[in-house]
Amino acid sequence: MTLVAAEQGEVCDALVRMGLVRSGDSPEFERLTGGVSSDIWKVEVPGRPAFCVKRALSQLRVAQEWKAPVERNGYEIAWMQTAAAVVPQAVPRILGVDPQARLFAMEYLDPGRYVLWKQQLRDGIALVDTAQAAARALARVHAATAGQIQVAERFPTDAIFHAIRLEPYLLATAKRHPDLAPALNTLVETTARTKRALVHGDVSPKNILIGPDGPVFLDAECAWYGDPAFDVAFCLNHLLLKAVWNRGAVDGFLACYDAFAAAYFDRVTWESPADLEQRTARLLPGLFLARVDGKSPVEYITQDSDRDLVRSTAIPLLRQPPKHLAQIRDAWKRTLQ
Repeated sequence: MTLVAAEQGEVCDALVRMGLVRSGDSPEFERLTGGVSSDIWKVEVPGRPAFCVKRALSQLRVAQEWKAPVERNGYEIAWMQTAAAVVPQAVPRILGVDPQARLFAMEYLDPGRYVLWKQQLRDGIALVDTAQAAARALARVHAATAGQIQVAERFPTDAIFHAIRLEPYLLATAKRHPDLAPALNTLVETTARTKRALVHGDVSPKNILIGPDGPVFLDAECAWYGDPAFDVAFCLNHLLLKAVWNRGAVDGFLACYDAFAAAYFDRVTWESPADLEQRTARLLPGLFLARVDGKSPVEYITQDSDRDLVRSTAIPLLRQPPKHLAQIRDAWKRTLQ
């Protein structure tokens, strides 16, 4: 799908301002799919390497009304710049920024060399080494930014994080389950007030490419200085949910769950690993339930019977919060069996 004329003109003007094309060039645009929160295009100019352009949407592409501040685009750039100073191989290079059009350009990573982790998991390719590498890279960003006032001041994004994470996931789920509202509201309050490190906010296999030098993190639109437990729980949540998508790879997904958790918590030095694990374990059932009953349900859980599997696991854990991630893994495994 290409851009409409007015849209193309606006993007071309921004590319000229960024110095990525010359006035009079005729770049070719290809709209990339997969996200609900932004427009992303692959741009090709004869004689130059392809690159990507990304622009945040104010209304996300979901069934329910879900609006989000477009200034999150700038904080995504800031997250990538901050992470690049810690794990340069784990983020795309930023090629240009145009605040006027609220978009930025970054390098295009060839799918022939960079495979989407979600695609691997869909196909039942659940590699422990991949989970460990992603966890180690994430822990390095958290460790490097933990307690850093200068980093915290760069991300005054509490309102944005509430609008695109806490409200559509946990608070929206509380409306569907009024009896669980006290537990879900407590999770929101605890998460919102915990300020420990720079959080990506969308650590999902759909946002992680597996490249020749390890994982590459994309889509940091939810960047926030807050509770690193959110990043850990968000990723582990997807490793659990993938068991519904591909029943034949359940053991592999659960092995990845364990490997991710072990690799991450082995590198937690900025606070008590036990305290961080407990916050993660309490948050995870809320996010688990949110992916069937919140504003952003996962697209591959389509049967009521599968949604009920998620509910039957998450709801008891919300009523009696676990302290350890293994408790959640074991409860989900029993449900699947």
